[in-house]
Amino acid sequence: MAAVDLGTARAKLWLPPKRVGTLKAAERLIAKLGFALAFPVEGVMLPSLFEAVAGPDAVAWQDGMGEPESLVWDYKDALPAAGAAWSGKLLHRRASLVAPDLLALLYEGEGEGDDYQAFDVSREAHQIAAALQGGPLPTSALRELIGNRSRYDRAMGELHRRLLVTSAGVRKQAAGWPVVMVELTCRVFEVGGRFDRTLATQRFLGTVLAAAPSQLAKAFAWTPAVARVTLESLVDGGLARQENGLYRPA
Repeated sequence: MAAVDLGTARAKLWLPPKRVGTLKAAERLIAKLGFALAFPVEGVMLPSLFEAVAGPDAVAWQDGMGEPESLVWDYKDALPAAGAAWSGKLLHRRASLVAPDLLALLYEGEGEGDDYQAFDVSREAHQIAAALQGGPLPTSALRELIGNRSRYDRAMGELHRRLLVTSAGVRKQAAGWPVVMVELTCRVFEVGGRFDRTLATQRFLGTVLAAAPSQLAKAFAWTPAVARVTLESLVDGGLARQENGLYRPA
């Protein structure tokens, strides 16, 4: 498939006929695609909710917080609160949304509150997950728990890449912006016992239409070796084909 044809096919799949303007429409889009960045990232060919809201030619943050940016900001917090999409920094370590069915295939734990104990993550990541055993907490409280912004950001990044925690709506404050709530993924979504890299990769290819192992690895926080082996398993099963270093749905 020529590059121009691939771009056209992706646009047709990623952009709905009518721009997304309601939470329900955003939910339908994520359910269809399986995943999306909240905002586009330069050099990364993945769908974004912003482009579905603002249109393919819009540039995010060009004029600050406009209506499209505000809608996406609201949706990325409201979707997980409704159980409609996981929200956190996954795809290329950027703000992302993942549909519940794909989330179940990517989640490696057993679906229990202590899943974090089985993963090799930092002490701060363990602290955050342990603190959430009692229920969701605002990001401000978790930052205070860790006591250092850089260590907090690194720990949350680890937990997001393992899909162990998710944003879970916002809580209004007496003054200032509402604060984002963080919750254990397993208490918001039905996960555990369904981890399947092959099916997750098949879903990924069905959305991006063509990808190198490195792109899959960066999307789902896998190693390049794991991504390549998984893509090859799809080829062996007749579910994908490989051409010039790119893997495509069969």
